[in-house]
Amino acid sequence: MSFLNRLKKRPVGPSGFSFLSTAEDVTEGVDLSGKTVFITGVNSGLGYETMRVLSMRGAHIIGAARTLEKATDACATIDGETTPVECELSDLDSVAACATKVVGMGKPIDILICNAGIMALPELHQKDGVELQFMTNHVGHFLLVKKLMDCLAPMARVVILSSGAHFAAPESGIEFDNLSGERDYEGLKFYGQSKLANILFAKELTRRYGDRLTANALHPGIILTNLGRHMKGVLMMLMSVRVMLDFKDVGQGAATTCYVAANPGVEGVSGKYFDDSNEAEPLHHANDAAMASRLWDVSEELVAGH
Repeated sequence: MSFLNRLKKRPVGPSGFSFLSTAEDVTEGVDLSGKTVFITGVNSGLGYETMRVLSMRGAHIIGAARTLEKATDACATIDGETTPVECELSDLDSVAACATKVVGMGKPIDILICNAGIMALPELHQKDGVELQFMTNHVGHFLLVKKLMDCLAPMARVVILSSGAHFAAPESGIEFDNLSGERDYEGLKFYGQSKLANILFAKELTRRYGDRLTANALHPGIILTNLGRHMKGVLMMLMSVRVMLDFKDVGQGAATTCYVAANPGVEGVSGKYFDDSNEAEPLHHANDAAMASRLWDVSEELVAGH
């Protein structure tokens, strides 16, 4: 163990894993032969590492990226069986077309990983009148899961990447009267709102469909990937100050995703939030059943017609 990792050392949790565990560690001995895994955002960072490790464990990966070219280039570097697909999450027509293509493959999906996202946009951007981070990180994945529901294998695992940044969500939780972001826009606050929505989505999926799937959300950690490309100035400087002790490399960052997706210890577990490959307690709003139900209904309205 390097000197820096000794400084970072964290206690091992009940799962047997910790802050320092890697995606390979948490899937050691796991055989995913014959399993199909769908992952969004495989072209870089955590998505690529998740694809690499789960492929190494024998899974067939359906790898999605914003363009078919990006997905194809990423999948081409993986030794196992892969199928690239295009899925631009902020474009609901693209999401629907991707889902139609995947359903047409006729392969039951055993693990569905909602990984892709955008973070802390410094200025307000909208798509179809909805703040872009909420549209991309939550609404696009909501539609994708909804469209793929009928081709999920029995008790498929749905894994949704949230973030510890959900603690930065608005004080009231989801601002249903401000999903456009036009009132008091702040990049990190609205990123936090989208990440809170990810946890609420996992909770509501469990309530509605817990007899046919499991759904969990997670915080991957602080990792310097393309996700942070919009962070500038003071915010990036503060991140740099924390990086020495809180930074994970990509292998460590993908660990919790792979743990929740494939480790036997999560068999049958649903509606939970994970951090460092262990169950953790999210912001109190994440446990608000009424908010989760309302978010589902509002999301249905936003994707109507697709």
